[in-house]
Amino acid sequence: MAFKKKDKFNTLLSNIAVNVKEGANYFADYKLNNVSDLKPFAETMKAYESKGDTYVHEVIKELNNAFITPIEREDILLLAMSMDDVIDGIEHCAALFEMYSITQADDYMLKFVDAIKNCSYEIEKSIELLANKKLLQMREHAIKIKDYESQCDIILRQSIKHLFSVEKDPIRIIQYKEIYENMEEIADSCQEVANTLETIIMKNA
Repeated sequence: MAFKKKDKFNTLLSNIAVNVKEGANYFADYKLNNVSDLKPFAETMKAYESKGDTYVHEVIKELNNAFITPIEREDILLLAMSMDDVIDGIEHCAALFEMYSITQADDYMLKFVDAIKNCSYEIEKSIELLANKKLLQMREHAIKIKDYESQCDIILRQSIKHLFSVEKDPIRIIQYKEIYENMEEIADSCQEVANTLETIIMKNA
């Protein structure tokens, strides 16, 4: 059984997906010019993260109250929470930028951010297809998300190799390495969304 057009769970999942996309866009497009830009950047990302938490709580409340759900409860909850993990990771990354007073993203960070932003678009498209009962069409978007995650694995290896070869400041090495690894973890969270989508396809298509 697939989602009805106006199903409350579809609406909530759509809200979470849109929040992820908008948060990823804000993160990717925000221009850091100096240290004073970092606080509003981190605070706005925190607002996206808080909004995501609110949506997840609404999903849990609705699951507790619903007698019948359109797909398995566990899959609805897992999809909501895996999407929320993406925005949590992006928020944490913005907090690291502020904590370490980093105002200049390097080429590797920009590549990570581009891949994460692309993942967020694929996630939103997938949730839209889920709402319209086009489950099999979700697979191509799940595959694209996994491709972006694979790219991030490669970027992580390249970035850390480059970091240790050019950076002499041990503090800077620790800071940049943490940010690179955090960005790769965001991509891993995107892959978890893709895995959950594929599980839903397998069970319901």
